Amino acid sequence: MKQKLESMNENDRITKSKEIAAYLYKTEKWIKSKCIGITVSRKFELDTLPIIKKAWSEGKTVCVPKCYSREKNMEFRELRSFDELENVYMDLYEPSLNKTEVCASNKIDLLIVPGLVFDSAGFRIGYGGGYYDRYLQHYNGSTVSLAYSFQTEKQLPREEFDIPVEHIITELGHFK
Repeated sequence: MKQKLESMNENDRITKSKEIAAYLYKTEKWIKSKCIGITVSRKFELDTLPIIKKAWSEGKTVCVPKCYSREKNMEFRELRSFDELENVYMDLYEPSLNKTEVCASNKIDLLIVPGLVFDSAGFRIGYGGGYYDRYLQHYNGSTVSLAYSFQTEKQLPREEFDIPVEHIITELGHFK
């Protein structure tokens, strides 16, 4: 799936990212949210930068993840500007510790959960680190995933610790 994402035409990526974002902005979860948790996309992923900008323009608080590989956990930190990001590894941008503050999980009312493949029950296969699986165990707000329609399957293999997202939005609308 990662190869499929990497080989996607740039114009298709931009167009479909905009279509997906447009569906997101119409959801009650987005409209009512005051604080969103979202990743900063890499070049091959669905573009989240316009979503972050839209959240800022609507006065929402934006929190992005900071991963700690040694402890295999992550925290979200409030992002007020793209200047507060640093390139950490594998073209991944995370909040700079000395420029951002921790955002408590109970402050985030909408968490946009990334992944590679999603099924119709809301289960996902992520990037293999298990960071979101662990984070979701203690998160009580709303969850949504944004994906291209080719990233969806009827059913995926599951493990006992997997936690499904509430909604999945593609360029075709709501998948779940």
